[in-house]
Amino acid sequence: MAVANASPVWRSVKASYALVERNVNLSKRYWGWEIAFLVYTIAQSMAIVYIAYATPMKPSAVAHMVLYLAVGTLTWSYMASLFQAIAESVQWERWEGTIEYTMMSPISRLTYLLGSSLFGVVYGLARSAVVLLALVATFHLSPNPAGLWPTLLIIAVGSLSFIGIGIMAATLPLLFTEKGAQMTYVIEALLLLISGVYYPVSVLPGLVQAVSHLSPATYILNGIRTCLLGTPTQSAVVGALIPLIIIGVVTIPLGILLWAQAETFAKRTGRLKRTG
Repeated sequence: MAVANASPVWRSVKASYALVERNVNLSKRYWGWEIAFLVYTIAQSMAIVYIAYATPMKPSAVAHMVLYLAVGTLTWSYMASLFQAIAESVQWERWEGTIEYTMMSPISRLTYLLGSSLFGVVYGLARSAVVLLALVATFHLSPNPAGLWPTLLIIAVGSLSFIGIGIMAATLPLLFTEKGAQMTYVIEALLLLISGVYYPVSVLPGLVQAVSHLSPATYILNGIRTCLLGTPTQSAVVGALIPLIIIGVVTIPLGILLWAQAETFAKRTGRLKRTG
């Protein structure tokens, strides 16, 4: 009985892995683009960290600022890659001309979204690992080693929150075939603005500070910086994890619901036939 009950779950997991494998193969097909975007990300990250050396401060303060900016750019590199991989999944389908076949296939939408999300995690980790190596080799970063495991826990939980937001953003290419993918960049830019990626949230205007509490990146960055630049206390880690869990619990079901409604609307209005 247990095996029989587990079979549908196992089939869903295998189907999700197949989607991950397909997206990995698509990335390999466009390896030139991937290298170009990776070089762009590394160059952008290094340019941001170099700002610390241009700021007139004591050497100890410069070292702290280098690590502060490096944590911000690395964390954002991963989160942005994860977000884009999920949000642009529909656009990839349009480029390949497979969107009709995918949406009409017998796999559940939960399986499809799970596969896209898992690929986003793998894709984001792979890109961020290369960026990390480049920054460590260039700036000789020395974070607090005691904060490594708490940092990984915060990133893991925070990824769930970004998955929910990514699924919601992925509905835009379904609803708006011409400019839907570009609209996801607006969401990414707003998250970058309000989350304190390269500066403390405290420097933002009061209203924007209030809105920043809705962004999971705010809690991820605060938690990671506390762990790697300061002392990873239990209260600091828990203080980052609780809001991230709440955001994930809210955004993932909401994202799945919005996706189902957007897919129904796209099928009814014939928007799946739009390719290119």
